[in-house]
Amino acid sequence: MIAIPSPSFEEERVSNHVQSWMEARGMHPQRFGNNLVCRLNPRPGAPVLMLCAHLDTVSPASDYSFDPYKPDAEVAAERVSAIRGEHLSPEEVIAGLGSNDDGASATAQIAVFRFFSAHPELLGEKNLLLALSCQEERSGPEGMRSLWKEQLEGEVDAAIVGEPTAMQAAISERGLLVLDAVAHGLSGHAARNEGVNALYIAIEDIAAMRAHRFGRKSPVMGDINLNVTQINAGTAHNVIPDRCSFVVDIRTTEQYTSKEILDELQGICKSTLTPRNLTNRSSACRPLSPLMKAAADCRTVCFSSPTTSDWMRISCDALKMGPGDSSRSHKKDEYVLCSELMDGVVKYVEFIQKLNLQH
Repeated sequence: MIAIPSPSFEEERVSNHVQSWMEARGMHPQRFGNNLVCRLNPRPGAPVLMLCAHLDTVSPASDYSFDPYKPDAEVAAERVSAIRGEHLSPEEVIAGLGSNDDGASATAQIAVFRFFSAHPELLGEKNLLLALSCQEERSGPEGMRSLWKEQLEGEVDAAIVGEPTAMQAAISERGLLVLDAVAHGLSGHAARNEGVNALYIAIEDIAAMRAHRFGRKSPVMGDINLNVTQINAGTAHNVIPDRCSFVVDIRTTEQYTSKEILDELQGICKSTLTPRNLTNRSSACRPLSPLMKAAADCRTVCFSSPTTSDWMRISCDALKMGPGDSSRSHKKDEYVLCSELMDGVVKYVEFIQKLNLQH
């Protein structure tokens, strides 16, 4: 999987590869675009647990120490050993883009699905569904969003969203609101101090947003997190810019809808704020969730996650859990340890066996 470039919207080749691999081993995945779905229904009418992970990746960072798609095993092991401060052999390391996010969860969940396919009696009174989605990293419309609405909604009772959490259970996660902001001014000659500088308007708005505090604080996730991540203005050194654009990344909580946050920020800004998407909501386990009960029975550490996932695109009870570490994602020299992958398979199986689902 790592050797096949699969950035969001370009997952066809990796989806073909995974589908062929699964079919060669007696699995029967259904294809919906570049999404793959497998069902195991030993108990007709029983509740359905969905395992889901994504097949796409971000683009590789420019400063990788090894080839992000086909790393030299010795070089990668040396680099990972240096990162971790311990000696690791090439046989202990799986390195490359997507190894941690989200190849580890995807392969572990495939292994778990195959295990229960061979031993359906160990599932208890529930059925199992495996969904491998595309376009997750870019919130694309043809990934889990459409897969859920068109194929899975109403069938699935609970879900384990596979993301690198070191097999701890994220029982809530922040949502995401991205704003494209544009400050409008009036161009003029810099030497004569003409015009209205759009860059200064943007700077004032950025300062206002940084100083702003939202009134409602989440008891689980804390305050809303806001960061300006991109800015662009100007055409020449001697021209007052009449336009300045900047991007605001906001990690939301359950205390506010995206629309409420947008309206509140627009009220303190002169710049025009345009949301890219108002649907990337925050998520949390339902009260008295059987998923949380299973986590307690397995003595799994629970936490609130700062990152988003396909969880926000499904409407059933869910939590997020998978092998690997989120701190390795979206940066150079991505890796996962074979021991983490195997530990993930074992813990997924234990968790699923302890999970008692009801409609």
